[in-house]
Amino acid sequence: MRVLVAPDKFAGTLTAVEAATAIAEGWRRRRPDDEVALVPMSDGGPGFTDALHAALGGTLHALTVSGPLGRPTPATLLLTESDGAATAYVESAQACGLALLPRDASGLRPEPDIAEVAGTIGVGELVGAAVDAGASTIVVGLGGSGTNDGGAGMLAALGATSRPPDALLGGAAGLPAVAEVDLSPARERVAGRSLVAASDVSSPLLGLRGATNVYGPQKGLTRERLYPVDGALTHLAHLLDRDLAEQPGAGAAGGLGYALALLGATREPGIELVARAGGFTDRLAASDLVLTGEGSLDPQTFTGKVVAGVAELAAPAGVPCVALAGRVDVGSRELRAAGLDGAYSMVELVGAEPSLSRPAQSLAALAERVARTWGR
Repeated sequence: MRVLVAPDKFAGTLTAVEAATAIAEGWRRRRPDDEVALVPMSDGGPGFTDALHAALGGTLHALTVSGPLGRPTPATLLLTESDGAATAYVESAQACGLALLPRDASGLRPEPDIAEVAGTIGVGELVGAAVDAGASTIVVGLGGSGTNDGGAGMLAALGATSRPPDALLGGAAGLPAVAEVDLSPARERVAGRSLVAASDVSSPLLGLRGATNVYGPQKGLTRERLYPVDGALTHLAHLLDRDLAEQPGAGAAGGLGYALALLGATREPGIELVARAGGFTDRLAASDLVLTGEGSLDPQTFTGKVVAGVAELAAPAGVPCVALAGRVDVGSRELRAAGLDGAYSMVELVGAEPSLSRPAQSLAALAERVARTWGR
């Protein structure tokens, strides 16, 4: 039997690479003679560069950039080369990710309104490092951000200027004071490079379906602050390009999709980019079963996340797709509608505490259990 293992990260416990390894290990315990191929996945969010490094090889360069609140934070730049041309891959979540924000007393959410002052300077520093490394194509993975500044910090880090000076560096809170922006230095910084925004988020920048109203609450924005922050982004868009703000994907990563579009970037679904890099489609045609997974299988899974994307890719090929997750909080009807043939929970098998304290072992045990049902 030929099994294709293509999970996302298990947030807070396992990277996509670690999850794929654990699933494969568990499956092989039960069925050691099966062919098991690993294609760790990402939608452009956390784990993007790790998944691509596993698929493409290349060289990882360790950097230190500005975090969302200005503190130094580690990040990586992946460089690959083909036919003499270098491509750089960067992950915006490493520089401005939700995981980098301080938490409130519950530990479940960022401190209230912290997203108003969080910025994307570090993403601009990553893009600048890719330019300095000689990359002709720069792919920026978007997802998992803790920022909502419309990419203003990224633009400033690449050379954009404003009146008053430094108004682009204060997160969304600083945008209402901006009277003028000159993007020409930033555009010159990336001139001659092909920019790609890798994201499965199709939201526009503004309005009820935009970056602030859809994703602001999970970044700590309170309900009463959504309208003023969306207004700050609207002000920025009127100064720069209102039409681009309405494009699908402009709202990705708190508006980083918009800022990249201002620099001439094209948009590509992150999961398709990673799937292509890992040879997912070719492997799929030769597979009998696909195993995917993530930390929490819930209604958000079906809004452009990896598990739903893998199931969508598997369906036309007629290959069954099964999900393994830390916990499963959706019913069989939702699973079938998403193209999943089954879903299994680590918490139900081993309990909540082992799932968090020993995630790799727990996931391997779950995969071994799934092999008893789905192996043939």
